[in-house]
Amino acid sequence: MNHHSVPAGNQGIVNQGGSNHMSGNAVGHGASVTNTLPPTALLTPAEASDSTATDRWDLGVVTILPVETRAVVDAFALRSERDSTGLYFRTGTVREGDQTLRIAAMQTHSPGQRSVMSTLGHLGSRFAPKRWVLLGIGGGLDPVDARIGNVIVSTRVVYYDQRKITEGESVQHRGEDREAPAEIVHAVNAYFSDRGSPAPLRGQAPGYETEPYAALPGLIGSGEAVIAARDSEVRGYLKHYNDKVLAVDMESGGLSQYWQENSVGGSTNPSWLVVRGISDNADQKKNDDSHDLAARNAAHVLRELLPYLC
Repeated sequence: MNHHSVPAGNQGIVNQGGSNHMSGNAVGHGASVTNTLPPTALLTPAEASDSTATDRWDLGVVTILPVETRAVVDAFALRSERDSTGLYFRTGTVREGDQTLRIAAMQTHSPGQRSVMSTLGHLGSRFAPKRWVLLGIGGGLDPVDARIGNVIVSTRVVYYDQRKITEGESVQHRGEDREAPAEIVHAVNAYFSDRGSPAPLRGQAPGYETEPYAALPGLIGSGEAVIAARDSEVRGYLKHYNDKVLAVDMESGGLSQYWQENSVGGSTNPSWLVVRGISDNADQKKNDDSHDLAARNAAHVLRELLPYLC
């Protein structure tokens, strides 16, 4: 039927267009249509690499540990999806003002720089996000600013693992650092200008709702070593390198390296940010007791940052 109303109790076929192409159709008495399409559409690798693609997602979040993934899922009400290759993603939407933002998250295969780069590749090929965020827990180097439960928002990463070992086993570090793109630095600056620096927050884990914590801007030191000694020479090196290094992790260097190596050519290269909740003091008392608190505080801060990032 074209240019006519649909009669009540129709039991046949309705087509209100001039084309013979139809989808989501049913024929016969009592027919109905159920949408069996997946809740989110994945980009093909060709679409994801196309800098003109309009179907890019707003945020790609990388986590390392299950506790970090759960914190992100809860903060943004994400759902689990599995693609045809067997990879698992968490996807969802967040309403922010007059726009709907799409978020895709993925947990790495394992801790470390190499695995995070592989995960960025998986997220990029399927969702082509406009922003990368590495979110999770980290070890604090400053007993005041980076106390357990606080959150470090970092636009600059110091990679400390490059080194020369000389005779006598003396270690000479050859550190390098990379800063996030200017648009992210401006966004983070605006967040702290509006919220205060440090920005106050309450504990997001059960039992910590009345406990005060803070989000602060600062540098992240990154390498493959798990630091669990207050007198570690890595701690000493990082503080000598830049006294604004407030925390350490094992993955941020991989994120900044991935971005650097993908900044060539015509393909779109998402800007990046690191958000780390402090779970320990990178000393001999290091344990898992505060992982949930640190991860949930970090996810909460990312939720507050969202309107500044997107």
